[in-house]
Amino acid sequence: MRKVRARTLAIWLPRLSIERWRKIASQHGDTPPEGARILLTREGPHGTLVHATCDNAALLGLRAGMRLTDARAIDPQATVIACDLIGDDKLMARLARWAQRWSPLVERDGADALRLDASGIAHLWGGERQLLDDVEARFAGLGLTARTAIADTPLAAWALAHHSREGAGRGELAGSAHTPPRNKIDRKLASGQLAAQLAPLPVSALRLPPHVVQTLNRLGLKTIASLSGIERRSLARRFRTADNPLDALDRALGRASDPLTTERDDPPPTARLRLKEPVDDPQAAAQALDLLVPDLARQLEARRLGARTITLAGFRVDGSVASVEASTALATREAAHLKRLLAEKVQALDPEFGFDAFALTAAWAEPLDPAQDALDGGEPAGVAVGRLVDRIATRLGPQAVSRPRRVPAHMPERSAGWQSALADAPAEETPPPQAPRPERLLDTPEAISVLYATPEGLPRRFVWRRAVHDIKRVEGPERISPEWWREYRPARLRDYYRVEDQAGRGYWIFREGLFGDGRGGDPVWYIHGLFG
Repeated sequence: MRKVRARTLAIWLPRLSIERWRKIASQHGDTPPEGARILLTREGPHGTLVHATCDNAALLGLRAGMRLTDARAIDPQATVIACDLIGDDKLMARLARWAQRWSPLVERDGADALRLDASGIAHLWGGERQLLDDVEARFAGLGLTARTAIADTPLAAWALAHHSREGAGRGELAGSAHTPPRNKIDRKLASGQLAAQLAPLPVSALRLPPHVVQTLNRLGLKTIASLSGIERRSLARRFRTADNPLDALDRALGRASDPLTTERDDPPPTARLRLKEPVDDPQAAAQALDLLVPDLARQLEARRLGARTITLAGFRVDGSVASVEASTALATREAAHLKRLLAEKVQALDPEFGFDAFALTAAWAEPLDPAQDALDGGEPAGVAVGRLVDRIATRLGPQAVSRPRRVPAHMPERSAGWQSALADAPAEETPPPQAPRPERLLDTPEAISVLYATPEGLPRRFVWRRAVHDIKRVEGPERISPEWWREYRPARLRDYYRVEDQAGRGYWIFREGLFGDGRGGDPVWYIHGLFG
């Protein structure tokens, strides 16, 4: 029997973050105007970095990896938005499972790429080029730009997908007739067509660390072809084993093993019910729900999970599927609560020619350990509120219920926001400030007139909304520096004071600016919040 030739398919999504953000923005009716320059940013070890850019920003020279301060120097009018790395990671996890339509062995390759075992599967699509056409077309249908390549080794496929000379959207096929021109190939390295295609690529195509690439460029070794004839021992003295470019070249050419590891396939908990005969009774879905919910609850308990989104699907005899979905604010596996959420919605399932099967799936589940009941035998705190939120959201829609959340912002007026009560909680909650904050924070600070003994002294009296307040007690200042990376005008320091007037009312006021700071005229006083 002839041995199947090992082939690896690499899929690179170079615009994953910006295309996902644009799709979400359009779904919420927040499409940016034509000509807008969008920068998605992330926090780096030494400040904020540009994570992704739109096409308009790229035309001005803005690129991923540069400092945000440098990007603002080039284009002060660019719109800066924090990227959602967690959301991108979840999307890649879903795409890895979705990509099993082409191969049973799919591996995530970094934050924006996949690699598949394409050995012996290309004939199902009529050839390797037709397989690449299908991959790119299906990703385009999802609104994602994909660059693809097929090669004998995973590293070679990655290199061709990222450094292809055919342009965006298509990688070259290693081993095909589309080889680089002869004058771009070092004949010493050309031990076959794969080596010939890798020869003109930069050494960064071997996925070497940046400091190794920089060192090789300083030595004049800028392409893979230039590594031919270099003694292994001479490079071993300069680079560690993990960073040796010749070891990476061996993996690219198949001289060293570089195996794929499949993405873990962990199907969601699902309870199924198959009917002996099709039923067209409108109450069939409700009756199936009574049987499926206890089964799903047992599966969730066995896997120590709690459902956040459950879906009831009814399979009709004509091949069509009708489904309803409900979400929860807190992870739960209580059968009565899950049944109550879907009880009203299942009435909308139309059997048409009849249902012959049902499936209840926990499409979104989270770890849920057993909770200790209260001392009086009641439910743990927050469970009753979560159930109330679920019932309201089920009846009025998830967009009708919101909850406050902390926002990682320096200025108080930007440190709070709202999100859907059924949305996923942030991975890391922003820690609360050390100093106390007022129970009521004004949306916009209001200017006040303040009387003080000395320019840098404590406030004695202030006038707000035509009422005079004599200050009885004062505590502060708490100095908050401005967000200089977001301010377009010269930013000024803020000194916050917690004051109490003669009537016992508490206020949170601040002075913006200092005398002689060179950033405007005299300081201005504002009231920002109310205590009590």
